Amino acid sequence: MKKTIAAVIITVILSSCQTADETLTTSSTPIAVTGATASAIAGDMASRLAEQVGPVGTTTLKMDKDTSEYAAALEAALTGWGYTVIADGKVGKDQNPVEIAWSIDSFDGQVLARVSTPAIALGRAYTATSAGATPASPLSIMHRN
Repeated sequence: MKKTIAAVIITVILSSCQTADETLTTSSTPIAVTGATASAIAGDMASRLAEQVGPVGTTTLKMDKDTSEYAAALEAALTGWGYTVIADGKVGKDQNPVEIAWSIDSFDGQVLARVSTPAIALGRAYTATSAGATPASPLSIMHRN
């Protein structure tokens, strides 16, 4: 009994040392990438997604309609890899598309790109250059069950 009480007291003391520190929070800012930067990032992310998603030509991808240059570049890159991309929301009865979501943010002078499906999420940081973008980090791959 004394050991249980001692364990509870130690737990309470140690847990009170863990407080939230507002100065340690980080946030990213959504940005608009254009031109060569959008094409370079979309091309790289599409090729990495193609390695993970499944056979080209048999997989249909569905993404939300967006008017940004990055969304258009990503759609074009995925189509270039042989995927059928549905961006208008019109899914046929015999189609079973894989939902795809994407985000592009800015953090510490780099561009953070993310592409995900219900089964996998890919992410990578890029450095924007005048000629496009170059990867600034390894590819992050998260498989979901």
